[in-house]
Amino acid sequence: MSSQCEVVGKQAAGAPISFFERYLTVWVALCIIAGTLLGLYWPNAAQAVGAMEIAHVNIPVGVLIWIMIIPMLMKIDFGALREVYDQRASMGVTLAVNWAIKPFSMALFGWFFIKVVFAPWLPADELDSYMAGLILLGAAPCTAMVFVWSNLCRGNANFTLTQVALNDLVMVFAFAPIVALLLGVSSIPVPWDTLTLSVVMYIVIPLAIAQALRGWLIKRGGQQGFAQALAQIGPYSIVALLATLVLLFSFQGQAIIEQPLIIAILAVPILLQTLFIAGLGYVWNRKLKVRHDVAGPSTMIGASNFFELAVAVAIVLYGFDSGAALATVVGVLIEVPVMLWLVRTINRSRDWYNRVAMA
Repeated sequence: MSSQCEVVGKQAAGAPISFFERYLTVWVALCIIAGTLLGLYWPNAAQAVGAMEIAHVNIPVGVLIWIMIIPMLMKIDFGALREVYDQRASMGVTLAVNWAIKPFSMALFGWFFIKVVFAPWLPADELDSYMAGLILLGAAPCTAMVFVWSNLCRGNANFTLTQVALNDLVMVFAFAPIVALLLGVSSIPVPWDTLTLSVVMYIVIPLAIAQALRGWLIKRGGQQGFAQALAQIGPYSIVALLATLVLLFSFQGQAIIEQPLIIAILAVPILLQTLFIAGLGYVWNRKLKVRHDVAGPSTMIGASNFFELAVAVAIVLYGFDSGAALATVVGVLIEVPVMLWLVRTINRSRDWYNRVAMA
């Protein structure tokens, strides 16, 4: 890998976790409470924001989502794709888990728990919407927070960049067809025009803007200037995420107060999916004798979700107050504490892992 990629890799995957990221679970919980209270006591304000739409796209949320994901997408170095061959075993695990297994296992977990086990306790007219939200989560593997998880499990910085770059490239072409396929299998109508618009708006355009900004910043200030710029704008991404959660839960406030059991039910398939995918990726890498500092990021990218994209598409496809939007937001709530636990598990099991991987 070039020196440029190496420097950015160390900065992106090796930098200390920020204050906002370290306590993200706390901020998410506070935003859920704030949004719920807003929806209960100031519903007119929430509805006024929800009415600001163009072509079924909510403008305030669209702006917030771009602020969320563009700084994260600026970390992607597509030049790192040249390193795919050097880590082909673990890269193969990453691609197989993310695109051949994860979307379908999420759909299976969702069907079993939403349509079968817990169906009597859920509103019948929202079952398909909940399923759609879970499918969107399963089809959107992590493209940003994996830098944080990689850092915490002492993952290889260069590999982290490489797999994220490759994963983003696949996502541009695979996300919409996989979502459409699984929605069709679940007998949920596929709004192709809206889905295509979502992919363009929340993957293609932000990725193009992010890469243009990345190139301009590097040309103007070199790697050091680029790193400083990322550090300055990074917190805005988390703030935008939290603001989006406030808006989302302001529309779900009444439903949450009346039926808090729904949150717990939606958490079940998401939690089991996360643990299943993490375990599969970790053990598979071990069987292939992949180095631990590479296996960690490979495991975490599959277990984590690009929840910013899932939330955005759910809003565009089904609306603010839909079960799909609620399911994707529950994914945010579940992901952070579970991923922190997985980081600790991966770190603590390093000796066990290396007994086979280094043999």
